[in-house]
Amino acid sequence: MTVETRVLETPNRQDAVAPSSRTAPRRRRLPFSPWHLLLAPVAFLFLLPFVEMFLTSLEPASEINKFPPAFVPTQFTLSGYTRLFAESDILHWLLNTVIVSGSAIVSHLVLCSLAGYGFARLRFPGRTFGFLAILATIMIPSQLLMIPTYVMFARLHLVDSLGAAIVPWLASAFGIFLMRQFFLSLPAELEEAGQIDGCTRLQVFFRIVLPLARPALATLSIFTLLGSWNDLVWPLVAINDADSFTLQLGLTNFQGARRTDWSLLMAGNVVATLPLILLFLVAQKQFVATMASAGLKG
Repeated sequence: MTVETRVLETPNRQDAVAPSSRTAPRRRRLPFSPWHLLLAPVAFLFLLPFVEMFLTSLEPASEINKFPPAFVPTQFTLSGYTRLFAESDILHWLLNTVIVSGSAIVSHLVLCSLAGYGFARLRFPGRTFGFLAILATIMIPSQLLMIPTYVMFARLHLVDSLGAAIVPWLASAFGIFLMRQFFLSLPAELEEAGQIDGCTRLQVFFRIVLPLARPALATLSIFTLLGSWNDLVWPLVAINDADSFTLQLGLTNFQGARRTDWSLLMAGNVVATLPLILLFLVAQKQFVATMASAGLKG
């Protein structure tokens, strides 16, 4: 009888507690994260220059030179874009930029991953000194290296050619450092298991290590693409031939010491920025996952 009474009393206790929980005030949850209240204004500040650039590319010259300037133009025209494709070699410059950026990404993925793996796993004399010497080059300003680099390229007959823009982006100290740090985070037991199964060092690298290094390779590709696509200073020094102009170098022709054609310049900047924006929209999830993974592994 005591067991039955305890079983019967249990629902009564739950019923006694239930009304108080029902009457408790419920929290009102936002349909979005509270962080969006902070991130939305910041995102708007970053988006504002791109919106202004796009609107300026659609303004006539009378609207651009008006003072005080208006944020939203009252007249819209496509004359800037029509003159851009008619009076300039924008498509040829875009093709050259794609060649430079594509070559930079491929060479970075191959050379930096091999060098980073060598410094992370291989034992050879001077390994630490060699890595520190490569890492120290990051602290050297690029302006100090332009004159000796230009002399070296002139002796190799690379000046005024597309190779002058490609060769400096074949590898970088940052890429070697990034890949080395990622390879050090991988457990060495995976490579030892591959070697026990009869794989050589290169087979272990290509079949085991590289598939695991996809987040680091994607991160390296993103930074290499942004750097090579927007590179201006070195091509401005090393390239004078119009057939070898990159996109950023070609756009500098629209800027003068006394007069700047703002409609052409803004239209060219839209064309130069649009491929990167479309690439980010297509691979947005991969970019975010790559950055999060790289941050966790760092």
